[in-house]
Amino acid sequence: MTGLFLRTLAVALFAAIAFLPISWMATMAFKPAAEWTSAVGGLTFLPKDPTWDNFRYVFTGQSPDQPVGLDRTVWGPLFASLLTSVVGTLIAVVCGTAAAYAVSREKIAQSIGLSLLQLRIFPPLAVMIPVMIMWAFLGMIDTWWGLSLIYGIVTLPFSYWLMKAYFDELPREIEEAAIVEGCTPFEAFRQIVLPIVASAVASTALFIFILNWSDYLIALLLTRKEWTTIPVYMNSLATAASGQLYGAKAALGLIAAIPPIVLGISIQRFLVRGLTFGALKQ
Repeated sequence: MTGLFLRTLAVALFAAIAFLPISWMATMAFKPAAEWTSAVGGLTFLPKDPTWDNFRYVFTGQSPDQPVGLDRTVWGPLFASLLTSVVGTLIAVVCGTAAAYAVSREKIAQSIGLSLLQLRIFPPLAVMIPVMIMWAFLGMIDTWWGLSLIYGIVTLPFSYWLMKAYFDELPREIEEAAIVEGCTPFEAFRQIVLPIVASAVASTALFIFILNWSDYLIALLLTRKEWTTIPVYMNSLATAASGQLYGAKAALGLIAAIPPIVLGISIQRFLVRGLTFGALKQ
């Protein structure tokens, strides 16, 4: 009993520490501008006068608490983040799944995994400088397809290695039985293998979507104005009159947390199976 109590206490303590920044952001989102600093009444954890003005400010650009309106609201960056993150995730998952299946089953191009891993080994800035030059030459700077493509490329290694681990644990006899019954190799992959690994694909897609959704450096370097994403837009929330708009940033942080949560809930029935799929043995 003593050991169980101590473990429970340790878990509760670590959970409280982990959720403290999130809870602080959540309460900050509902604080009026006067409560952002210690100049008026000191900082408090809970808002003294809760308000929706921070959300109204980022969506409309106007707020009674702010003398200066925003030049750009959150609608454009929100759409840009959703579009580029979804398309980039599709590119990474489709290409990574196909490559992982080919390597796992045909035992060809075994070195492709290490080649893909090199994309993540180099420092990001060392990779992004030539990418910026290439994208500028191709006219892909500040375009949704240019940002989506680079998202798909940089997250491809994660998709490949995760899916290859799943395919390696999947018995080959399943596909061989389908081929004996008259299926072509592609039909066996599409009709038999993909439904079996659907949970693995879902968990991989969620992981890659979160990586793309939270990216800051790539979007900062490859976008200017038209396709600015939420992390870059959040960094620009400041005015000469009020300085850093901490309340608006906190409200935007809560808004930005909604898509990954909704996606995670929508595929939650796949997640447990996908995360434990490696337990399957031949």
